[in-house]
Amino acid sequence: MEFLDFFRTRRSAAPEALGAFLHAQAAFVAQKTVVDYCRVKTGRREARYFSDPDFQAALQHCRWQVFFASVSDLAAVFEAHLRPHAAGGEAALALGLARLHEAALLAEPPPPAELPSARERAEAWPRHVAALQAAPPLPADKLPLLAEPVLFATLPIHADQRVGEAPSLRGALRFHVVSTQQELERRFEAPALARGLAGLAPV
Repeated sequence: MEFLDFFRTRRSAAPEALGAFLHAQAAFVAQKTVVDYCRVKTGRREARYFSDPDFQAALQHCRWQVFFASVSDLAAVFEAHLRPHAAGGEAALALGLARLHEAALLAEPPPPAELPSARERAEAWPRHVAALQAAPPLPADKLPLLAEPVLFATLPIHADQRVGEAPSLRGALRFHVVSTQQELERRFEAPALARGLAGLAPV
């Protein structure tokens, strides 16, 4: 048992580690969902499309927009996972996550044209999390995703060229969000982290 414990990753209760995880995972969700789809869709023409300045501009806009929305979605996943461990401190938990949420949005400075969207996401978080906290917490496979409509609205592949592909796109996005929850459970000590973010005394 001691030998196995030596190789077992110690779970973190540090808010700053959760903030770094939020940023990294939101970037991963955006990258994998958007770029993988575009690569499959362009197929043998990938090099021509990905070297086209107009396509690249549209692709980068989509990635940023999906990233911003994914920060909010993953913060909502974190809130649902941590809330049961912060009884009596739900509002404070939301505030603690708001700080991590805003920092994640701006950890990698967005292009000037994308910055207003990042600010809008930060400003919308209190209303969003208040609505979430008015109902029981939902797991990642049930939580409504803010990134979904953003993904469909900004993909640099015309809607006429992706008829019938909405289920696979939704599935890819949801898969990465659910995988993030699984990694959250593996990496972080939920009770201590929740109480720390909410400013509650250890039990």
